[in-house]
Amino acid sequence: MRIRPDRILRRSFLAAAAVAALLGPAHAQDQPPACAAADGGLEVSRVVEIDTAGGPLYGDITKEVKEESFLKRKEVVLTFDDGPMPWITRSILDTLDRFCTRATFFSVGKMALAYPQTLRDVLARGHTLGGHTHTHPLNLKRLKPEKAVDEIERGFAALSIASGGRASPFFRFPGLSDNGFMLDALQKRGIAAFSVDVVSDDSYISDPGKLIRVTLERVEAKGGGILLFHDIKAATAKALPTILTELKKRGYRVVHMRSKSLLKPLPELAEALQPVLAKNDPPKGPVAAQAAMMPFFGTQGPEKIASAFAAQGDGAGLSGGPAVEAIAPPPRERKFAVASLSSGTDVIDKVRAARRAKKPAPQAAARSIDGWSTSVSRVRLNRSLYD
Repeated sequence: MRIRPDRILRRSFLAAAAVAALLGPAHAQDQPPACAAADGGLEVSRVVEIDTAGGPLYGDITKEVKEESFLKRKEVVLTFDDGPMPWITRSILDTLDRFCTRATFFSVGKMALAYPQTLRDVLARGHTLGGHTHTHPLNLKRLKPEKAVDEIERGFAALSIASGGRASPFFRFPGLSDNGFMLDALQKRGIAAFSVDVVSDDSYISDPGKLIRVTLERVEAKGGGILLFHDIKAATAKALPTILTELKKRGYRVVHMRSKSLLKPLPELAEALQPVLAKNDPPKGPVAAQAAMMPFFGTQGPEKIASAFAAQGDGAGLSGGPAVEAIAPPPRERKFAVASLSSGTDVIDKVRAARRAKKPAPQAAARSIDGWSTSVSRVRLNRSLYD
């Protein structure tokens, strides 16, 4: 009897999801080896376990109502956006291993489908995985509401199927471009949002030396906080060892974030993206040697999904285990222009209904001269300072 590869792949994903459900807490991650750094590295000083049911928002750079910081002075949270990109993400993972520390990776759905093995490596080394949309639109709040919600949910579905169901309900807006509407949608899904306190500007600084200087100056000015880096930037990978060394010298401590429970993707989106992941079988022929060098947001990568991860301990800490602080912020009322949303597949329908109800009366067509409209609208570049 002939067995279809796509059915085998789907069964592997279902098995992975089943095992992830049996594991229970989100922190049932693979346990990395004990710290081998001679000076003890920059180990995690404590773990903050966040109950995301209330949809909290953390980080200083936002105009929306946010929670008080859970960080003390001279504490930092390391975060990396936009990956995975194998040849950079793995370098960053190696550095974090050498310093015996942990971070949170806010990964893009399309990148996760392209490089699922690298995504799973992030989890295998004890880090937390959060979402960062599916295709990384640079100004999410300027999209139509239903499109914005789909970007968020589709990205989470991609992370979930690529990781075997081990993504956390943590989200960061591309360019930190949040608003009350989308925060309300996240809250109803039990997803926490994270802005930042310190922007390294590694999106714009290609010189590692300058990146080190700017990052440390800003950390010192804030006295710590949630740090923003990108695991698609070569300068970041080169600068990170010195940045971590200097943070240790200056008395900073790393706090690691984890979620109380794992993300539950929308089933219909997880099912729809499964064929995309199925295309990631190892390539055949002469293109195999080039598979690891596929471009950012480019063709699908070479890896294919494996079966479920086996949990090894609760992964609470490194070599001794730091203290764990559990926090559960209550829901907040979010103010926004469109109608209130609920979770699930009816989100888009409700948004469309609200938009139709507020649609203005049709106006006369603009007068034209020689085929050109005399009505000129200003176009704003879809770009953010915090990309």
